[in-house]
Amino acid sequence: MIIHSLPIAFLLNNPDGSPMSTMELFVHGGPVMWPILLVSLVGLTVIIERLLFILRENKNREAEVVEKMLEAIEHRDIEGALATGKKSNDVVARVLFYALNNKDHSILNAFIRASSKELTRFGQGMATLDTVITAAPLLGLLGTVTGMMKTFAGLGGGDIGAATATITGGVGEALIATACGLVIAVTALPFYNYLNARTEEAKHEMGDAAAALEMLMKKAEPTAPFNR
Repeated sequence: MIIHSLPIAFLLNNPDGSPMSTMELFVHGGPVMWPILLVSLVGLTVIIERLLFILRENKNREAEVVEKMLEAIEHRDIEGALATGKKSNDVVARVLFYALNNKDHSILNAFIRASSKELTRFGQGMATLDTVITAAPLLGLLGTVTGMMKTFAGLGGGDIGAATATITGGVGEALIATACGLVIAVTALPFYNYLNARTEEAKHEMGDAAAALEMLMKKAEPTAPFNR
């Protein structure tokens, strides 16, 4: 079969044998390259925005402020703990401050509400990035199907020699679309895993702070029930 005799390099080169440019590869990838491009831009935007968010949160981390707040709570100095955490941008300190500031109502519920809002910030864009990782290879597969349809249409014409351009163009379209879809998914996956791990890390940090807060509040007020 003529397809088996064509090297991949030939399918992805210009007629004069020179390698295709990025734009030429995009054009030869067929119509499906447009949604693939859109998906890649969406994924890139989410990754950049999320990485900047993580860098900003890491820069704002102040573990010593959280420790000072917990120490103040242990010594029954709630006002001191509030004063310590009031101006902090640390995510755990913000949650502790909100919980302590609403302790007269329900400190546990206040902590849960604040931590939920913070974790929502960490999780923004993750569903979109997950969709990109899933959609990119599927779009590449769609390009494979449309490319092979062109190839078989050329083969069905009877004169294979005259249809060589159609056949090679269809196979090239299939290869380009598949490769682009896989590259997008493979590139985005490590970033998705990293961002997801960072969200889980923040969740564990807040859970540890919640346990410490409840324990210290009970220790500070041994005769009073913990306000739920």
